[in-house]
Amino acid sequence: MKIGIVGLPNVGKSTLFNALTKAESAEAANYPFCTIDPNVGVVTVPDTRLDYLAQMYNPDKFTPAIVEFVDIAGLVKGASKGEGLGNKFLSNIREVDAILHVVRCFDDENITHVDGNVDPIRDVGTINLELILSDMEMLERRIDRLQKTTKGGDKKAMPEIELCKRIYAVLEGGLPVRSMEFTPEEQFIVNQIMFLTDKPVLYAANISEDEIGQPDNDYVKRLKELSAAENSDVMVICAKFEADIIALDEEECAMFMEEMGITETGLDVLIKKSYALLGLISYLTAGPKEVRAWTIVRGTKAPQAAGKIHSDFERGFIRAEIVAFDDLVASGSMAAAKEKGLVRSEGKEYVMKDGDVTLFRFNV
Repeated sequence: MKIGIVGLPNVGKSTLFNALTKAESAEAANYPFCTIDPNVGVVTVPDTRLDYLAQMYNPDKFTPAIVEFVDIAGLVKGASKGEGLGNKFLSNIREVDAILHVVRCFDDENITHVDGNVDPIRDVGTINLELILSDMEMLERRIDRLQKTTKGGDKKAMPEIELCKRIYAVLEGGLPVRSMEFTPEEQFIVNQIMFLTDKPVLYAANISEDEIGQPDNDYVKRLKELSAAENSDVMVICAKFEADIIALDEEECAMFMEEMGITETGLDVLIKKSYALLGLISYLTAGPKEVRAWTIVRGTKAPQAAGKIHSDFERGFIRAEIVAFDDLVASGSMAAAKEKGLVRSEGKEYVMKDGDVTLFRFNV
């Protein structure tokens, strides 16, 4: 699963990417199009539950869940018509599953802004407009193609034509597809079309170091109002601060966080929010050989979750032995949890929950 980091040039995308991936692979500089080809980094999802299980079992192997972040080139007006790196930008976005949109929410005369001044609503609008225009162009072609089939007497396409026209009107009004609600049948069609503006978005409001821990500034407040209107979320973060923290060694970082009175970094929160943005949860397996978080889509049933480990597990699924993580912690051990009757036997229709500590029984 991939999350694309997007934003206008010079808003802190590459700084945030470097901090997320604990790397310097993305060049960060004070000029547009510093990032041309997308940088890709694999990031582990922080999970204290996994840390607890590792202490309990002292395993040979420790495998957390991961998310892939893609640092995509900065976009400018006219991208949908091929301006700047527009075609490249749009094709890169089409390949990701969700979007982390970095928005500059601070003033600094030493950092160039592509439009001359900071305005988060205008900046978000610039990118959203290009995505909307791209979706509208795609819809126009689809409607034209569907209408040709109806002229031949085939009326089956009429419901889809009406749906496409309704979506087109919303896009024309400046709102993304993700702001709309659909019936299950309509959602199936929408998923096939693969709109750019239907991808889930998390806005990262990039603030200055001076504003850390302070009430939201006006820029952030305005961004939160905009995100609420389109069913998106906002995370306030200082990319520069997070990059500085990540440069410290483990002991220095722990001391610094204690002094600041924080228990987890903004990056940890951002990674977890990004994981949830993709609609993902983790179930856990634990033993002396390995403690591991397995990534599944929320709503996955037990046999399909078992198939993540091996196809034989799904094919020969018998049952899943499951204990909720909190129940395991309260019991102190798996044996104690079993004695208390907290380890459940679940069948093929069981929908997996986040944090289920699981053992699958199968036969092939």
